[in-house]
Formats: sequence, C-alpha cells, structure tokens
Amino acid sequence: MKKTFVLDTNVLLHSANSIENFQDNTVVLPMAVIEELDKFKKHQDELGRNARHVIRRLDELRKKGSLYNGVPLDNSGDPEKCGRIQIITGIGEVVDGMDMSVPDNRILRVAYMLRRNDPNVILVSKDINLRLKADALGLQVADFEFEKVNFDELYTGVTELSVTGTTLNEFYQADGIALPAGNFYPNQFVILQDEANPKKSAFGWVKEDRIVPLPESADRVWNISPRSREQRMALAMLMDPEIQIVTLVGRAGSGKTLLALAAGLENVLHRNVYDKLLVSRPIIPMGNDLGFMPGSKDDKLDIWMQPIYDNLDFLLRSDKKDSSRKQIEEMKRARKLELEALTYIRGRSIPQQYLIVDEAQNLTPHEVKTIVSRAGEGTKVVLTGDPNQIDNAYLDSSSNGLSYAAERLKKLPLHGHITLQKSERSPLASAAAEYL
Repeated sequence: MKKTFVLDTNVLLHSANSIENFQDNTVVLPMAVIEELDKFKKHQDELGRNARHVIRRLDELRKKGSLYNGVPLDNSGDPEKCGRIQIITGIGEVVDGMDMSVPDNRILRVAYMLRRNDPNVILVSKDINLRLKADALGLQVADFEFEKVNFDELYTGVTELSVTGTTLNEFYQADGIALPAGNFYPNQFVILQDEANPKKSAFGWVKEDRIVPLPESADRVWNISPRSREQRMALAMLMDPEIQIVTLVGRAGSGKTLLALAAGLENVLHRNVYDKLLVSRPIIPMGNDLGFMPGSKDDKLDIWMQPIYDNLDFLLRSDKKDSSRKQIEEMKRARKLELEALTYIRGRSIPQQYLIVDEAQNLTPHEVKTIVSRAGEGTKVVLTGDPNQIDNAYLDSSSNGLSYAAERLKKLPLHGHITLQKSERSPLASAAAEYL
C-alpha cells in the first residue's frame, strides 16, 4: 500500500535529493517547510546550497502542473513507479495546546490533517523533539534513513582468523599466506590466531589474494612509534600511497589526528610523495559559540585549528623555545603546510596533496562526498573522527559522513579503515573515555 511522507525542513537540508528517495509514494511538503527553505537559501554554507537546490528542483517540478494538487517525480525509469510531490498549507486545522507561530507545529498540523483521512501518513524528521511531539499526537514518525548505516555493525577494518601452527609459521617464513575462502575486504587487517595455542598470534593485512605482514614503514613514522596494534595498522594505511582514502574512527585520545599528521609530515617533508599537507576541520563549536572573532581570516582560523597546532607542537617538539611554532610558520611560508576551513575547500581542485579532514563525524554524507570529490591526481584523503562525539544537531553515530564513508567504501582497493579502540593519550584520558 502506498504511503504519504510528510517531510520536515531538516530532511531537505540534510540531503538535497531526499524528495527523490521515497519510491512510488507521495511526498508532502508543508508550506512552513517552503518558508524555512526561503530563510536558508541565502546562507553560503552547505545548508544554503541544499536549500537552493531543493527550491530550484521544486520550480522545475512546478512546470509539470500544480504542486498544490501534486505532480509526478522522475525517481524511476518506469512512469508507473514514480512518486508524487505535493505542497500543502494545512490552513484551518488547529491542534489544541500548540502555538501555530512555531514552524514545527505548522508542519505537525499538516501531518495531523492528512492523518485523519489516510492511516499511512508518516512524518519524517531528523529533529528528535519533533518526532516526540508527533508521536504524542498519534502520528507515525521516522528518521530519514537514506545515507545511514548501522553503527553497531560498522566495519572495523579488522577480522580474526583461526589457523594452525603450521600456517602461522608459514606466514612468518614465506612473508605471507594465500588468502583463504571467506568474506575479506581489500586492505583489511587479519589477526591470525593459533588454534592450538591462543597466546600465539600474528597479524597482517589483505593485499590482493594474500595476507601479508605489515611493512616496516609502520614501525616508526616521523618521530613517533605506535603504542598499540591498531595504531600500527593505522600507520600502515597512512603510509601506503596505493590507499587513496583512509577513514580513522576512534574515541578521544586514541591518536587519530596525531597519527594522520605524523604520516602527513613524513610523506610531505621526508619522502616527498606529496607536494603539500592540507589540514581542515568543520567549524562547529562544542557548547555555546563565541560569536564574532576580531582579526584577519588567519587569526580567526587559528582559534578553530588549535587542536591541530597542539598535535603539530607535539610532533615538532624540541628543546628550543618556540621552535615548533617557528617550524609551522616556515612550512606554511614554503607552502608545504596549509590549514584551511572546510568552507573554502568546496570548488577547489586538490592535486598531489595529503589532505586530512579532522572531526569528520560532524559532516553529512553529502559534505564528505563534496570534499573527497575535490581530490585531484595523486592526492590522499584521510578522514578522522569519533562518531560518539557529534556536535551537529541533525547527525548521529549512524548518519554522519565518517561512518557512512567507512561502510560504503570498504569494498574498494583504494580505501582503508581501522577503528582505534583504546585511548593512548594518558591514563586519565583513557579513564574518562571509558567511565564518564
């Protein structure tokens, strides 16, 4: 039976093509949604771009007929299986106890009105509070599930394999073993466990049709050595030029950003594999925003990039006072290091660079796609973040761009992923991550 989906504004702002994702069902946009899109269309960020895209798309559909009565979508090759879209005002319906000057309540009013004549009405919103209010009114509610993965089953990048002691010895002596039958992914790490002696194990990674040991380049990078098995795995991917995109997921203090920066410095300054190290992160504050910042663009950016400077200070540390900051400035002047806000990356072409996007869990799947599509010939992209620490109001551990990329790209030889399980920053940081 066909359904009617009433969309909240945040669904359209999250994914500009969302109206096309409901198959042969009817999509309803309340007038309040159109009004909110009008407010967002002047924004120069991803929300503004999505708002403008949706408005232009609706204007195209308007030419097919009346949006008030509904027009067919072009979301299927078979005209009989295309959905419909409709814009409804909901005027005249009043829900007791709700202030109709609030846009969310006007959206609820439309869904409530439609529900009286059609039991298959579903309100779709990424706003948890709106879903709660709708449920209290007896409406069916749903999150926007498209571009979403199951975080509890997220690809970790590691699998265990029980082998005989003979196979384990062969792995060491023959520099690898043939890849056994099973569901393995390119560049996946494999822990080989001796079935007769669980204390005896080894680990390697999948390369074509073999499981081979990790390269020595993962033993020490720049001036740091891995503190855990997962960190060594991460460095192996970060140092492999054949892996063009790396996703690093891990809790606070697990070393994601530090490892990425160390590998970037090593590849750019020592090995000359890439021309420049480009580091960026989304400008999303934790807690209340500080508001207007005085100074030039670089002055403003330095505040948001302080976590990157902290890691660079550690990697470039020296006995000389202020030595690390001077080295950073010298690299920037020599165009070997660039720190940039994600706002300014859209539209660029980025060839032969080592691009690190920190805090990528605060990006939507579409934003991650936009960033990765900037990569030119010879560029490596590293996405780092903790999906359990999200500051974007409409994203969660399953719908953010980092989790989405890690899951969707796992079958490609140009991708590598690892989930860092343990905090290595300090005993206190590890305790905070586990118990607080």
